[in-house]
Amino acid sequence: MSDEPTAPQFPPGMEPLGPEGFRFACDPEVPCFTRCCRRLELQIYPYDIIRLKKRLGISSEEFLERYAGVVKGANPYFPAVVLRMRPDPEYTCPFLDPASGCTVYSDRPSACRTYPLERAVDRRATAGRRRDFYFLVRHDYCLGHGRGRQWPVKEWLSDQQLLPYNVMADRWAEMDTLFAANPWKGEGAAGPRQLLAFMICYNIDRFRDYVRDHDLLRRAGLDKARRRAVALDDEALLSFGFDWLRQLLADRP
Repeated sequence: MSDEPTAPQFPPGMEPLGPEGFRFACDPEVPCFTRCCRRLELQIYPYDIIRLKKRLGISSEEFLERYAGVVKGANPYFPAVVLRMRPDPEYTCPFLDPASGCTVYSDRPSACRTYPLERAVDRRATAGRRRDFYFLVRHDYCLGHGRGRQWPVKEWLSDQQLLPYNVMADRWAEMDTLFAANPWKGEGAAGPRQLLAFMICYNIDRFRDYVRDHDLLRRAGLDKARRRAVALDDEALLSFGFDWLRQLLADRP
């Protein structure tokens, strides 16, 4: 008998792409170029903010103040962060240049980077492996479908540099699942632990100060190599924050 897991069942009409992929192009030659950068509510995630604030040369706190809004999202027990659009009639992305397109393209948010694909992950435990599935997403305004070259899925993921985003998206999904279990019962919204969780997830520069002020790296018993990585690298600090927060919430009275 094969040890390969059976494929999960997807809703009717949702068929994952095979390795042959899809045809798609997004460039100034496509008539709808930059139309998707207007009139949208774009959720941004912890790793998105790290990449964007580095690109802009500002702190995470300044990024939140200038470019982000906090809204009620799908998780009933933890707020979502969305990109704040320009207050113009077209509700335009703040990083859009009408002539050249996205001004933060190499560090654009994961939702922009993945399109026209949508990712689903089968996390059923099978020898420690997981399986990724990708679906083609179509919007009526997008005229890029069927244009340009054929993209095998693996080539698209490589071309769009999606691997680090997917890795951090999986870590975030674990935290979002934890938050959905309402680990701050008794505190309510904006209680001390929820505010701490929000800082860890979205304000990495303030969390670095918190780590230093509370001597968390020594108290957490990290080895020297990881302490150095966490001290110098935002992504390593975010991963440490997720691990530390998970333990903190698990130990709540």
